Amino acid sequence: MSSTTTAAKGVASRSAARTTPAGRLRALARAELTLLGRSKGVLFTAMFVPLMMPFSARQAATGMDLDGTGLSIGTVVLPASIGFSLLFAVYSALVSVYASRREELVVKRLRTGEVRDLEILAGAAIPSVAIGLAQCVLLTVGCMALLDVGAPEAPLYAVLGLLVAFALWPVLAAVTASFSRSVESAQVAALPLVFVSFFASGTLIPLEVLPDNVAAVCRLMPLTPSIELIRGGWTGDMAATDALRALVIAVAWIVGGVFAVRRWFRWEPRR
Repeated sequence: MSSTTTAAKGVASRSAARTTPAGRLRALARAELTLLGRSKGVLFTAMFVPLMMPFSARQAATGMDLDGTGLSIGTVVLPASIGFSLLFAVYSALVSVYASRREELVVKRLRTGEVRDLEILAGAAIPSVAIGLAQCVLLTVGCMALLDVGAPEAPLYAVLGLLVAFALWPVLAAVTASFSRSVESAQVAALPLVFVSFFASGTLIPLEVLPDNVAAVCRLMPLTPSIELIRGGWTGDMAATDALRALVIAVAWIVGGVFAVRRWFRWEPRR
């Protein structure tokens, strides 16, 4: 009798766990990972494109005049590599994911249950964020080994850069998907922000080599705070006021993005 009671309690506890926010997030993430594995195009973009882009970044960095900037090829390529992962593995992939789940009525059906809106969006984002995080770790280790980057001088800044990035880019992906009428148009809609981030966020071209007035504008781009914090974490020469400014800009983007998602995200197909 006692073993039966214990087993029943175990089943009940597992069932209760599935109804908690954490349990629902795990179930949504597991289902999303399965669906992501069936989308070959999105999976290729998320997993392999960011791993190839650092070679282009190294060629570009080799031709730069870095004298007097305090940067090396390694401290240029490493943040750029992480930026590529954020743009492709997280942002571009999630724009397609959100648009696809909306058009397939997945999110609409989920809203009829006990799952909250935030859990639906977060659960869909977890696999892409996990892939992006794994890539960031892999790229960091590769750059440290091949480019003689060394350990970060201020690791807290680098960690903060990653944290704000993984909070911001899923939000921006949801915003972009909000204004896309189909999965195909969502992929096109993601391109402008990707290209702007390439050239105006310190990814391919460090802000240190740009004119001051141009760099001041580029610092307002959504990817710039993360790139600056990560690069400052490795070089160790980032002032606390500069780090605070980067965090304020990142938080402003996150708050604005959350407002836009709450205001304009569509849970049904656009007709």
